[in-house]
Amino acid sequence: MRGYGFSKFIPQQFQKGGFDELLKLFMELLNYTAGDADEALQWLNELDKQYKLTNNEYGIGDFVDELKQKGYLKEDEQSGEFNITAKAEQSIRQSALEEIFGKLKKSGKGNHRTPQSGQGDEKNAERREFQFGDSLDQIDMTQSVHNAQINHGIDDFHLTERDLEVEEMDFKTLTSTVLMIDISHSMILYGEDRITPAKKVAMALAELIKTKYPKDTLDIVVFGNDAWPISLKDLPYLQVGPYHTNTYAGLELATDILRRRKTHNKQIFMITDGKPTCLKEGTKYYKNSIGLDRKVVNKTLNMAAQCKRLKIPITTFMIAKDPYLQQFVRDFTQTNGGKAFYSSLNGLGEYIFEDYIKNRRRTVR
Repeated sequence: MRGYGFSKFIPQQFQKGGFDELLKLFMELLNYTAGDADEALQWLNELDKQYKLTNNEYGIGDFVDELKQKGYLKEDEQSGEFNITAKAEQSIRQSALEEIFGKLKKSGKGNHRTPQSGQGDEKNAERREFQFGDSLDQIDMTQSVHNAQINHGIDDFHLTERDLEVEEMDFKTLTSTVLMIDISHSMILYGEDRITPAKKVAMALAELIKTKYPKDTLDIVVFGNDAWPISLKDLPYLQVGPYHTNTYAGLELATDILRRRKTHNKQIFMITDGKPTCLKEGTKYYKNSIGLDRKVVNKTLNMAAQCKRLKIPITTFMIAKDPYLQQFVRDFTQTNGGKAFYSSLNGLGEYIFEDYIKNRRRTVR
């Protein structure tokens, strides 16, 4: 009889215990506990009971001691509570980068290739005839001499402008990005944790820029009833609140930030799971979660149009599948001239990574 036999799941990587294996799991748990080290350790203890992650030679207590010795944890002398350190925060970002984007080779500064060609930093495979204004450095002399031999013969060899062949160059540009993260209550509703993948992507993108594109800038804006910037070190602790979705406020703040950046290439990435439902009018909030409120939607679309006039494209990553929400995103994207991805939580990181690297922004030739 054909079929499949199933046995109890035992994580192979933990059969022998050890600090490195437990550290990877601990870093992952910190993402889900919003940086709460005590809660993450409690979960680790429960997992150890169920799956026997440790052995008689190395236990959870040994792991905690080693975390303190190696500078990942610090213990409050009065309360006895554990807190993660800056080293742990950096390790969380690095773990997110490795998980989502894989291992990245070190590279130079400003490494965003654009689809345009012309004078630039790196040769590509394309060739064309010489045109007035091309740099002499672009001329492929070997191929140009070969062209002259074919066109005029060896006996009467001479080189003309028509024989010259130019190697195309790829630009490398600098980019300023604002990543907007929706922290409204819907990001944890309906039994689906959407904020943890969003945080993980933000940490991975920040680490990518820091290591591979160090001259680029990344600012992170969160938006609920209001919008405010957060620093890189705040990311592991980010949580949703009892908020509505004030997309307008997030876009307004993101635009203000990008106005102050001196780079030519600017963009906004927005991760959200819903429609705009809130505006701030003076000191009061106008809220409506029922359907698509025309007042809220129109003001948000006006902000998208303003971003277009400022040449700031918005790429929206919608992690919800409701048809009427997708229709709003289509209208929003058309107004701004940006792009939209309807992504699952699992594919979110890959979508953002690919779009960031492609960097299809306008470049001055």
